[in-house]
Amino acid sequence: MQKSEELIGCGAGTCFSPSTPPIVGVCSIPVQTRTSGCGWTSVVRARRLEEAVQIHHIRRKMQGCTIFKGYCIVIFLLRQNDWSYAVSSIKPNIVLIMADDLGIGDVGCYGNDTIRTPNIDRLAKEGVKLTHHIAAAPLCTPSRAAFMTGRYPLRSGMDCGDGCRVLRWTGSSGGLPPNETTFAKILQKQGYTTGLIGKWHLGVNCESASDHCHHPLNHGFDYFFGMPLTLLNDCKIKMPSELHSAYEGKLWFCTHAISLAVITLVVGRLTGLLLVSWKAITGFAFCGLLFFVSWYSSYGFIRYWNCLLMRNYEITEQPMDLERTASLVVKEARAFIKRNQKGPFLLFVSFLHVHTPLVTTERFLDKSKHGLYGDNVEEMDWMVGEILDALHEGELQNNTLIHFTSDHGGFLEARYGNVQMGGWNGIYKGGKGMAGWEGGIRVPGIFTWLGVLPANTEIDEPTSLMDVYPTVVHLAGGTLPQDRVIDGQNLMDLLQGNTIRSGHEFMFHYCGEHLHAVRWHQRESGTVWKIHYMTPSFSPEGSEACYATGLCHCSGQNVILHDPPLLFDLSRDPSEENPLLPDAMFLSVIDLAVSQHRSTLTPVPQQLHGFKNVWKPWLQPCCGVFPMCWCDKEDHNSNN
Repeated sequence: MQKSEELIGCGAGTCFSPSTPPIVGVCSIPVQTRTSGCGWTSVVRARRLEEAVQIHHIRRKMQGCTIFKGYCIVIFLLRQNDWSYAVSSIKPNIVLIMADDLGIGDVGCYGNDTIRTPNIDRLAKEGVKLTHHIAAAPLCTPSRAAFMTGRYPLRSGMDCGDGCRVLRWTGSSGGLPPNETTFAKILQKQGYTTGLIGKWHLGVNCESASDHCHHPLNHGFDYFFGMPLTLLNDCKIKMPSELHSAYEGKLWFCTHAISLAVITLVVGRLTGLLLVSWKAITGFAFCGLLFFVSWYSSYGFIRYWNCLLMRNYEITEQPMDLERTASLVVKEARAFIKRNQKGPFLLFVSFLHVHTPLVTTERFLDKSKHGLYGDNVEEMDWMVGEILDALHEGELQNNTLIHFTSDHGGFLEARYGNVQMGGWNGIYKGGKGMAGWEGGIRVPGIFTWLGVLPANTEIDEPTSLMDVYPTVVHLAGGTLPQDRVIDGQNLMDLLQGNTIRSGHEFMFHYCGEHLHAVRWHQRESGTVWKIHYMTPSFSPEGSEACYATGLCHCSGQNVILHDPPLLFDLSRDPSEENPLLPDAMFLSVIDLAVSQHRSTLTPVPQQLHGFKNVWKPWLQPCCGVFPMCWCDKEDHNSNN
């Protein structure tokens, strides 16, 4: 461990003689540094002065204060901790950057040496890098619902079983319920201008194509530009379908079976072998035709129904021009920052990168050492750099908290032939869709706030994407909702070094509605344990993914039940290679925690089940007269 001493500069004192050190600064306090995982030296700020020194200083200060004694005491109390004073006295701008399907091993400062991510690495160098940052779910919709609300997605009905675990249609009625309180709603009430640029994937409409009950503008955002759903292979011409590949064969089989039945009835009626009325045959044929039209009209035009861009409530591209989307996202993010540089503002930049089909502009093609996926990651890093440049140009970098993360782990099963098109999760087993294994839920987590958070610091304590919610609410001076459970923890004390332990004792890892694993953080020792009740059955056997099914399932024949549960010491075995045998006392502690957690769950309407997650023509956002939905209102020269 490398050690050095560094002097932290003094703040401006109030009411003291020139010979007396000011209380409000921290002068000549040696601090310890250590080398972080990114290869830089991190300065661990001194948390507070020795109590005796504080008392001595205030006595010396009070000797020189007569009229302003009370004022001096107030100043001292407010500024015992310089960093806490800085946080409490201002409302910072907040920029949240979330990648889509990015693996923790895809970033340079997390160990990747084949993909260049200098801008993300710069954030880590200038701030705090979390190495035990956990998504609340291993898929887009539930993870983002938890991020926005600070609550496990089951609490809002935004997770389900082995059916549709994400929203599949822009024209479906499921989505983040209007009665959920997002952090954007709270910050909006605190005087923040709020904006979302990029992917939403939490629903649009409930009962009509214009009610926008799930829309970002109904969840606390003043401005929205982006994609209401998510990127799909179906959005790119000549790509194999992603959305209906699992159902296409079954749907065509049913269609052919109905057609054969109609032909059989007609032949039987003409030959006199079947005494069926023509009216019945006609009715059956008509029902078969409706069945075909209903499924083909949805799955046959996915590019038009799902792949669109919106600015607030207005559709600007349908279908979207994928080749220029990256430049539009950067343009919109820059413009939002420039418009609101007087602040305070909240900007959530939710990238479409690096989700398949990995649309990458020509500038970045064939530039990385990791094929098309690496090219896409490097383009995303450039986008991060553009956002940082916009903050610098507005001289906002010292008054802005920046958080970079991913919604879940990399997609191992994403392949075109034998070419891997998904991310890398480093030393961690599993990936996207797997709630128990670390590779599906451990994500990058970087916080930067120049002058307030320590630079070059690495923290290996369990934290969650849900923690962003109470953290930004605290910074904005807001109050957490008191009528519901908030599962996230305020991270500021941990990030500033005021505490060395995370506020999380237990974390619960659901795959849909099924509890797959529990994480136990023993605060006294710092040891982190995890038990698995069930794990996905990898296919083919011996692999570490579910290539045969395209995505791992949550229950049934596609999982392996463990009795007793698998136990891992994540502090010593983060790759989960060496299972241990838990004793009865250990399991009793976990069982009690699970029981207490489940007692806080209440039944809510399910948003991803059944009829709520199917395409409904009357809810389809349409630029034009349905079904002729087509428009392009964006500037074709935006790439320039």
